[in-house]
Amino acid sequence: MAESLHNSRFRKWLAQSPPVAWGVHQLRGLLIGALRQGPIPQHVAFVMDGNRRFARDHHIETVEGHSLGFEALARILEVCYKAGVKVVTIYAFSIENFKRSKHEVDALMAMAKMKLNQLSEHGSLLDRYGASIRILGQRSLVRPDVLEAVDRAMALTAKNNKAILNVCFPYTSRDEIATAVRSTVETYSKPLVTSPSKRPFSETHITQNIRKQMLTTVPEDVAEQLTTSRSTSPSSSNGTSPAVEGAQSPVTSTAIDHSEKGEGQKTAPNYPDPETITADTLNDNMLTAGMPPLDLLVRTSGVERLSDFMLWQCHEKTSIVFLDCLWPEFDLWQFLPVLIEWQWQRKKLQEQERNRGRYKLD
Repeated sequence: MAESLHNSRFRKWLAQSPPVAWGVHQLRGLLIGALRQGPIPQHVAFVMDGNRRFARDHHIETVEGHSLGFEALARILEVCYKAGVKVVTIYAFSIENFKRSKHEVDALMAMAKMKLNQLSEHGSLLDRYGASIRILGQRSLVRPDVLEAVDRAMALTAKNNKAILNVCFPYTSRDEIATAVRSTVETYSKPLVTSPSKRPFSETHITQNIRKQMLTTVPEDVAEQLTTSRSTSPSSSNGTSPAVEGAQSPVTSTAIDHSEKGEGQKTAPNYPDPETITADTLNDNMLTAGMPPLDLLVRTSGVERLSDFMLWQCHEKTSIVFLDCLWPEFDLWQFLPVLIEWQWQRKKLQEQERNRGRYKLD
């Protein structure tokens, strides 16, 4: 154990020596430049798992493990923004994490407050790459002093418009989806100021038109019967109209009733048509509205589950990668093979789409 710790310290000292650090920095720049020659994921999400296990394995405090995890985040953000990624989303704190011990929750909140201040200060990593901070989650669950740090970080980076850092804090995907559905229901429950546009193939609209025509249009056979009955009716010979005697047809009566109702009463309010609700409608109500689709989701620590993260945003083209390394150990050297694999898969997918296009033309 002592020999292993000694070797670890020696490797750390060697990596931090000026010549080695300069060489590694140059190599990192070359590798990232090579990556930029191919397609780059525009939206990458990370489940930063393994901080507590790293702390246990190295016999340090849990809070120190989370602190080292923040250092790993800074390294990965620099790689992403240098490579050309536009949006990075991190799972910083789950709503379920409130079930942990009060000591750990308070420590995480205090750390979040401190790290948000560091990320948003002038000249920081986000400032250099023009990235703005956005907090996704339930603000009502955050302590007032931490919420103040959140708002300050968002305000200080609001002018940055080249990239985005989404911090999910506190967050679960089911809560996000439920909130989006609730917002959609509220929108579609409000009356429209103007009449809604007609949709040519709406089942409801077609049914309403058919009923309206049945009420206002007299069939030919009914018209013939009315004509015959009028010619043979005694009241007709006496010059008395059937309308005077109250023998109106049901169709005519319905039409008159409608006209009378329209004179003194307000028309019923028009509401948005629920048949117009699509996946795009919910997309517009998600916390990631207006952002690029999720291209790549990475989870460290070897655990192969999403843990209620980005469930809606994961679509048919999202690559999901599970890595065995713990988050504090995560660096370019673990992330580089993931990006290369994603580029290869994306080129393969693009080639398949081009081939399908050729077959359709043929």
